[in-house]
Order: sequence, then C-alpha cells, then structure tokens
Amino acid sequence: MQRMLKMLVFACVVIAVTGGYAVADENTTAQQFIEANNSFAVDVYGKLCQKEGNLFLSPYSISSALAMTYAGARGETASQMAQTLHFTLDHGDLHQAFARVATHFHEIGQSGDIALAIANAIWVQKSVELLKDFVELVKTQYHAGLFPVNFMETPEEARKIINGWVEEQTNQRIQNLLPKGALNKFTRLVLTNAIYFKGKWDLPFEKDATTETSFWIRSEKNVQVPMMQQQHTFKYGETETLQILQMPYAGEELSMVIVLPSTRDGLQTLEHQLTEAQLAEWQDTASMREVNVWLPKFTITSQFSLAETLQEMGMVDAFSTSADFSGMVANARLNISDVLHKAFVEVNEEGTEAAAATAVTIELTSVREPEPIPEFRADHPFLFLIQDNQTKSILFLGRVVNPNASEQ
Repeated sequence: MQRMLKMLVFACVVIAVTGGYAVADENTTAQQFIEANNSFAVDVYGKLCQKEGNLFLSPYSISSALAMTYAGARGETASQMAQTLHFTLDHGDLHQAFARVATHFHEIGQSGDIALAIANAIWVQKSVELLKDFVELVKTQYHAGLFPVNFMETPEEARKIINGWVEEQTNQRIQNLLPKGALNKFTRLVLTNAIYFKGKWDLPFEKDATTETSFWIRSEKNVQVPMMQQQHTFKYGETETLQILQMPYAGEELSMVIVLPSTRDGLQTLEHQLTEAQLAEWQDTASMREVNVWLPKFTITSQFSLAETLQEMGMVDAFSTSADFSGMVANARLNISDVLHKAFVEVNEEGTEAAAATAVTIELTSVREPEPIPEFRADHPFLFLIQDNQTKSILFLGRVVNPNASEQ
C-alpha cells in the first residue's frame, strides 16, 4: 500500500519601510517574466552558495516582496532594482505578470490535489499616508492587505504582530523572522509576502526501503544517513558531468528537480556553470524512463541577511541616502535598511515540508530505451529546486551538502 507524501511549502517576504499601462502579448510577457525571475533566482543563489554548507531559500518570495518595493521606487533606484531583479518589463506588465502567476498558483491550489496559496500584506506607520496609486497597485495586483501599526512608539509590539503573521502563514515553521532590533522608531513600512504549499508525492517512497547508507560530504569523507529508495518511471536526463531527475507531486503541477554531479566533489563546478539558460538546457535532456532512485532524508534551516548580497548584485542606491522611493509616500526620504530571509525544508518518505520568509526593512533617511535502468544515487552533494511544471517558475532552490546538518 502506497504511503501518502505530505508536502508543505511556504515563503514569506517582509519589507519594512521607514520614514494605466500598455499590455504586451501575454505569452511573450509571461515568458519574459518567468525567465527574469529564474535568472534572479540563480543569481542570488550564486552569491549565497559561496559560503559552505547546506542552503535553502525561496527566490520567488524574495522577488515578490522586492517587486512590491519596486512599485514605489523611482529614478536610479528603480533602474538599479530592475537590473538586479532582471525586471525587463514595464511597470504595468510586470505587476500584472506577478498577479497572473499568483492566480495560476491559486488555481493549482483549488485543484484538490495540493494546497497552494500566496498572501501579501503591508504594515504601515499610522501617521504615514501612502500614495493612492501605490496603494491601488499593491492591492489590485498583489491583493495585499493594509494594516496600520505604530513603529514610532511601539516598534517591539509591531515586530511581534508581524512575526505572528509570518508564523501563522508558515504553520509555525518560521518563527522570529524579525529579531529584536530589526524595527525601530524610524521604520515606516513593512511589506510581507507568503507562499504556502502542501501536498504529496505522486510516487511516494516506502519506509521499509529506507536504509542507513554512506553519504560522501567530500570525496574522502562520508557520514551515515537514512537513504530512501524506489524504482519507478520519472523524467530523467544525463550529461557527461551530471544527472537530472524530476519527481512530481500529486496532480503533477509541481515537481522537485534534483541536479546531481557525476563526481562526489562536482557540486562547486556545477554551481559555477549555473544560469537560467543552463538549467533549462539540463532539463531539456530529460525524458520519461524507469529509474532506480536513492535520495537521502534531510532537513535544512537557512537564515541570512540579503542586504550586502543585493548591493553586490547592483542594488546600491536603495540602501543609501540616495534612495528614491517617492512612489510610496510624498515628502519623506526612505531607504531599505535590510533584507532578511529564513527558510526551512524537510524531505522524508511521508513528504516534504518547507517554509521560507524574507524581510526587507526600509528606514527614514536621514522516452528512452528502458534497458539498462539508470541509477540515480544521490549519495553526495547535490542541487535541488521546487518548480511549477507548466511555467517552470522556481519557487524554492537549495543544495544538500550534508543531510545530517540541519542548521546553516
């Protein structure tokens, strides 16, 4: 009897702030939008993966929150944000594209096979009046709720309220996203994004098939890990340097894609080659065939600040006194003070549970032949992502270096 695989994925973005368009062809616009978001995904991953250890993040969550922030950016600040985030569409098409993707995910969530939902909210200082056009855009295109709080007098209370929202949206998996001191009397605005996914594997693993096996964290060093195993038909491809496997969830709307280097120490080389186009090319090598799969159980929690990373990627002015967010409020100088991200994922026989949250704080300035059956043995470091099969949008992206190391 097959066991059901539960899948929970959540991403949240928080942006704290202190202090009519022509529509292009929808197919062309959608393709540009997806390629842009995925390009940002591999760019930010490329920066973060320079540190050692496991890694997990939701680039879609980060991009969504920054897109709402971008809606209020002007001048050079907007130009730098657009370049960093790969926003090539004009404002109208861009925000409509985010809205269409959110609607698409909502429809998937209503299918009955899985639960998938996206939530946005804006937390604003009571004394600050947001510009009407900005409010209308984030409400219409992002369906963001607007919540007044008092950062100036009670920033700690506001922090707890926002963290409570994050915890509720992530099934309590992401707690204390905003640590003490993240908000202060100069904070004027916080924008939050959340994505939640719960489902099951289309072809689940049997617990009885899981055994303790060596996982090679380096070419000369291994650890013992619980390794799941099954043999079924999956989308599988290979090149001289890697294998790629796509494992769908129930309904086959979303999948986990695993990119496994051919050698035990090949992950770093693979990461250096990683681009949006290269990832698409690797996936194009895959076709349906029977595969013998070994995949370790693992849990990863990642937490980091993205402020320095985004500045290195070209978003400089947004964090400085030169920032121009005049599209949000009038008669106030605002700038981003930090971007915080926290993510969690657990993969086992029963399912995958994942959650992520991002906070951006802005302050007042001052079919092949089935024989032979290939083996996909993920017993050394690998890259993985969770994507929408129809649009190829990357919701989550990460790597496993040591399945036994849960905190990074």
